[in-house]
Amino acid sequence: MLKAFRIIGFLEGLSFIGLIGIGVPLKYLSGNDSIVKVLGMPHGILFLSYLFFALIIKQQKKWSTYDFGIILIAAFIPFGTFYTDHKYLK
Repeated sequence: MLKAFRIIGFLEGLSFIGLIGIGVPLKYLSGNDSIVKVLGMPHGILFLSYLFFALIIKQQKKWSTYDFGIILIAAFIPFGTFYTDHKYLK
């Protein structure tokens, strides 16, 4: 279960960076929203999966409310899931 959470966190982080770093600038600078359309749905699914797995892993790892809050907030910050993987999941 932890390995799946780490993989989902990594993929969610990549999709978020791709969406914000590539898709959004292309959409607003060149009017090309195709990358946002391609990355949007997978990112949404990965984001929800990350939150779902975090709830499950919280009980297994017995994370404090503070640690759990950091892990959830990390999903909203670019590179945040990479930080949580390094700090809480290794």
